[in-house]
Amino acid sequence: MFRLNENYLKLPGSYLFSTIGKKVNAYAAAHPEKKIIRLGIGDVTQPLAPAIIEAMHVAVDEMGKAETFHGYAPDLGYEFLRNAIAENDYRSRGCEIAADEIFISDGAKCDSGNIQEIFSTDNKIAVCDPVYPVYVDSNVMAGRTGTYNAETGTWSDVIYMPCVAENGFAPELPKETPDLIYLCFPNNPTGATITRTQLQEWVDYANKVGAVIIYDAAYEAYISEADVPHSIYECEGARTCAIELRSFSKNAGFTGVRLGFTVVPKELKCGDVALHSLWARRHGTKYNGAPYIVQRAGEAVYSEAGKAQLKEQVAYYMRNAHYILNGLRDAGFTVSGGVNAPYIWLKAPKGMTSWEFFDHLLEKVNVVGTPGSGFGPSGETYFRLTAFGSYENTVEAVDRIKGI
Repeated sequence: MFRLNENYLKLPGSYLFSTIGKKVNAYAAAHPEKKIIRLGIGDVTQPLAPAIIEAMHVAVDEMGKAETFHGYAPDLGYEFLRNAIAENDYRSRGCEIAADEIFISDGAKCDSGNIQEIFSTDNKIAVCDPVYPVYVDSNVMAGRTGTYNAETGTWSDVIYMPCVAENGFAPELPKETPDLIYLCFPNNPTGATITRTQLQEWVDYANKVGAVIIYDAAYEAYISEADVPHSIYECEGARTCAIELRSFSKNAGFTGVRLGFTVVPKELKCGDVALHSLWARRHGTKYNGAPYIVQRAGEAVYSEAGKAQLKEQVAYYMRNAHYILNGLRDAGFTVSGGVNAPYIWLKAPKGMTSWEFFDHLLEKVNVVGTPGSGFGPSGETYFRLTAFGSYENTVEAVDRIKGI
């Protein structure tokens, strides 16, 4: 008789945002007259930029002609997109990343869940706490996390690096030595950042202990401060210890279009084996590539028109972030984030737990956010709001919250 992967049975409850969706849908069904403002899931709301739409139209027309039709994409992705990424995201910042070290995918969420496949299941992972749930959950599915403690909300074989107010929501080097280190900056969910000097300390540490850093830079487009690095490859030695994940979802609004990429330098090795070759093998075996139309849309992100239009779009969302940050701070809430990231991290008032505050906001003012405890034990009593709504809804939501 067939057997299950019992690691899936270890997962507590459903995926965080699925749980939120069910609760909100149930409330909406019971109260159809209520206007619910959703500032929970980090989904964008502004339409795709004109330069991107134009590129997609051209690509669609090409797909309708035999002489310009495209079938399967190359394993790594089309060279035109990889060259654009290498030049604009890396070489322009002094990072020596070659086009053939870039692997095009359908998004950073998939890559962050799949990248752990090329590592042994007895590797020990270290994660920020709170943390994007996919990092931990995908390792649970692989059987790498040990047993779950429902009282503490932790896994026995995971090294948790608390990111709390006392350390500026930035992790400290762990006392126990990890094999894989997940870092995300600007951070989801706290919106925190670290300086280039701080990131260099992590790179030096990883090279010293023989660990690999899986660096999620999905929100780099929102960085406004000069000393905050956009890529881990701005640090010396990162090519021998770091894999970087990137997304087009938050910088270009591709949440529904789906496009991302992973950078695996050829110098990153385990003994004599290059991780680049392992990821290439996994990529070629399990993935058939992002569509040609979508990759042409990605190329348009790097056009002069695309850059200008997306700069305006990022500014739109950061205007929302500043309104939330300043409005809630003026109302007496303890808040952070919202400067280099589209997320605002706030302390739940009156001693409420994260889920109590979630229910309170939903029922009293019909605003949806994300409970901090869903991101890990150190997220308890905190709450995440996103800046991806419309400006009008953002203003209304903040004004509602200020009134409770």
